[in-house]
Amino acid sequence: MSLIELRGVTKRYKIGEQEILALNGIDLTIEQGEYAAIIGPSGSGKSTLMHLLGCLDTPTSGTMHLDGIDVSRAGGNKLSEMRNQKIGFVFQSFNLLPKFNVLQNVELPMIYSGISASERHRRALEAIERVELTNRVKNTPLQLSGGQMQRVAIARALVNKPKIIFADEPTGNLDSKTGANILQLFRELSEAGSTIVLVTHDTKIAAQTPRRIEIADGVIVNDVKNEPALA
Repeated sequence: MSLIELRGVTKRYKIGEQEILALNGIDLTIEQGEYAAIIGPSGSGKSTLMHLLGCLDTPTSGTMHLDGIDVSRAGGNKLSEMRNQKIGFVFQSFNLLPKFNVLQNVELPMIYSGISASERHRRALEAIERVELTNRVKNTPLQLSGGQMQRVAIARALVNKPKIIFADEPTGNLDSKTGANILQLFRELSEAGSTIVLVTHDTKIAAQTPRRIEIADGVIVNDVKNEPALA
């Protein structure tokens, strides 16, 4: 079974008396180990789609399965459980806690999983080593560059060994060279077996992934698989 499977998914929002159709009949399958980009302009529905895929919300209609589990009508507790056990998030704004050092920020998701302190410490150090920040474990976010903060965010996303990592505009707050380094890290994680979905409006970023899913006006208008372009 596919890691993620959406069939006939719609999402409607009500703002006052107005109803907004954000997604309209989405069919989408993502396999274990895929590296894909979801691309579209502002208002296209890509953020709404990511919220559904990331179990931050549920569809108005249609079905959605994650790792074989039907989450189409899941309640808040079930969605929280799925996020904690199966999903890692990387955000444009990093979302690090400023008073915590690197090690503490990376350990944080495991606290909610009931993992022992010694195991949290071991796994956090392992994730930090993967993003090449071992020499920064005691630094706080304010003592790091933008690229280093994004690496911490990636380590935090990895630490619970999720089934899939979602990265929402992960290079948006970085200069072009640092952004390229972060994309290279995602490529390396993908080659090591991680399932990664980038959400972006940048065609240059989307061109670097083996699969590009284009969305406009709430529908998928193009879904192309190809070899990633050189950075």
